[in-house]
Amino acid sequence: MISMRQHAISIVAIFLALAIGVVLGSQTLAADLLSGLRADKTDLRQQVDILTEQNRLLGEQAVAADRFIAGSSGRILGGALADRSVVVFTTPDADPGDVEAVTRALAVSGAAVTGRIALTEAFVDATEGDRMRTALTNVIPAGAQLRTGAVDQGSMAGDLLGLVLLLDPGNGQTRSTPEELGLVLETLRGGGFLAYGDTPVRPAQLAVVITGNGVAAAENGAGSNTARFAGALRGRGAGVVLAGRAGAADGQGPIAVIRTDAALAAQVSTVDNLDRELGRVTTALALGEQLNGGAGRYGTGAKATSLTLAAVPG
Repeated sequence: MISMRQHAISIVAIFLALAIGVVLGSQTLAADLLSGLRADKTDLRQQVDILTEQNRLLGEQAVAADRFIAGSSGRILGGALADRSVVVFTTPDADPGDVEAVTRALAVSGAAVTGRIALTEAFVDATEGDRMRTALTNVIPAGAQLRTGAVDQGSMAGDLLGLVLLLDPGNGQTRSTPEELGLVLETLRGGGFLAYGDTPVRPAQLAVVITGNGVAAAENGAGSNTARFAGALRGRGAGVVLAGRAGAADGQGPIAVIRTDAALAAQVSTVDNLDRELGRVTTALALGEQLNGGAGRYGTGAKATSLTLAAVPG
C-alpha cells in the first residue's frame, strides 16, 4: 500500500518533470523564435538596401534628366513666347529658387517679364478679407467695373489686378492709365497686401502665379484664395499658369482647388513639379498653350493628366 509520503513524492516528481519540460520547451521555442526574428531582420535589411539603392538610382536619373532638360531648354523653349510679355506673381510660400528658375525659362522662351509682385500673408489670409475688399473697392479705375461674381477677396483682387495689369486679350491694349495702375499697386502695398521692387511694374499679356508646396494652404483659406485669384486673373487676360510643387496639388492646396473645380480647370493651366527642370520648362510652354485657348494639368501630383505638353504650342 502506497503511503502518503510516497504519494506526495510522486506528485512532486510529476510537477518537477512538468516544470523541467516547460523550461526545456520554452528554451527551444525561444531559440526558434529568436532564429526567426534574426532571419526576418536580415530579410528586412536586404529589402531596405534594395530600396535604398533603387532610390539612389532614381535620384541620379532625375538629376541627369534635370541637367539634360536645362541644357536643352534653348531648343525646347526658343521662341515659344517671342514678343510676349509676362507678369510674375509669387505667393508667400513660393521657393525663391523656383521663382528664379521660372524667370530664366521665360527669358529663354523670348518673353519679356514686366514685373514681379509678391502676394503677402495678408493677401491670402481670409481673416484680412474685409480690410482687403475695402482697399480694392476704393481704387477701382474710373469707368471700370468689377465682375459681380467676384465677391471673395481672391477673386476681387484677381479681377482688379487683371484689369489694370493684363492687356485686353481682344485688342492688346491697356485698360488703365499708368496713374491708375500705380494707385492700385501702391494702395495694396501700403496695406501690406503686396510687395515689389523699385522698378515700375508694367502691364503684360500673360501671368504666372508661382506658389509653394501647399503646407499652409488650409490656414485661413490661403489655398482657395490663391486659386481664385489665379482664376480671376485669367478672366481678364490671355493666359494664366499656376505653378508650384507637389504638395500644392493635394488637400486644400491652390493647384488642388483649381483641378477640382471644372470651370477653373478649363481656364487656368497648372503645373505641380516646379522643383524639377521639366516643371519649369512646362510652365513656359503652358503659357503658349493658354495663348492658343488651351488649358492643361501637368506634373506628377493628384489629377495631373500629363507630365508635360505633348508638343510645343505653335
